[in-house]
Amino acid sequence: MLRSRFLVASIVSALAGVPATAQDLLPAAPDPQLGVKNALLGVGEVLAVAWYGKQNWWQDGFRGHFRTADEGWFGQDTYAGGADKLGHFYTNYVGGRLLTRAFRAMGNEPDAALLLGTTLALGTMTAVEVADGYAKGWRFSKQDAFMNLAGTGAALLFEKYPGLDALVDLRFQYHRSGVENRRFDPFGDYSGQTYVLALKASGVPGLREAPVLRYLELAAGYGVRNYSPTRPDVNAQRYRQTYVGIALNLSELLRGADPDRRLPGRGALDTAFEYLQLPGTAAFRRHRLPTD
Repeated sequence: MLRSRFLVASIVSALAGVPATAQDLLPAAPDPQLGVKNALLGVGEVLAVAWYGKQNWWQDGFRGHFRTADEGWFGQDTYAGGADKLGHFYTNYVGGRLLTRAFRAMGNEPDAALLLGTTLALGTMTAVEVADGYAKGWRFSKQDAFMNLAGTGAALLFEKYPGLDALVDLRFQYHRSGVENRRFDPFGDYSGQTYVLALKASGVPGLREAPVLRYLELAAGYGVRNYSPTRPDVNAQRYRQTYVGIALNLSELLRGADPDRRLPGRGALDTAFEYLQLPGTAAFRRHRLPTD
């Protein structure tokens, strides 16, 4: 097998003008510290989420018995009109993908990194949900647990199928709503959140090289407004809305402007444009959903 691989590599290398040697085909020596690095990343991620939870979710402490709640899904009279459910989906989707990349950067094989990243993301958020079941101000929600699992499944699909990843982006847009005089709080300010699904022309073979179309996207979104757990006057005006429109593919624009990837921080920008919808980069038609 090594001989045949070496023959193929030699042909490819000759065509490329680069000599090949058998040494080039030998697997790299495993990093003896890889297990420690993986453990440190996992512990760091768990501690960061636990700290955020203590600061924002569990200030009142915990009780001795486990409680559950049926929160519903996207109905008008649910806790957050479904924005919280999309938040669980999105958190696990992005967390699973970013953690996968982190594990790969540390030297794990792609499949191992994917397993580690998605398992860590789902395990952490499931632990958060279980902690909610013991928290004084919260309860365990089966709907949240399901959306955690669905978001992890989406992360697996997008990582396993590059064609899907090239065609579709799942993004998050936030502007401070001011509903409860909140500070800048993208995770808890549901009335300032919008979740966007973008279909990229650059992911369609026939449009990938089109001069203008490759920079455009078809986009759809969902968001809620005026949802507040503490202000009944605001809740009386709450509504859900969907979005349909055209957006700019900022990653493709950046690729055209910087084809040689010389721009400092290019990798961070690519990542941000994949997961975040920047205000002013889409023209949406809004439609308010009927109240129940």
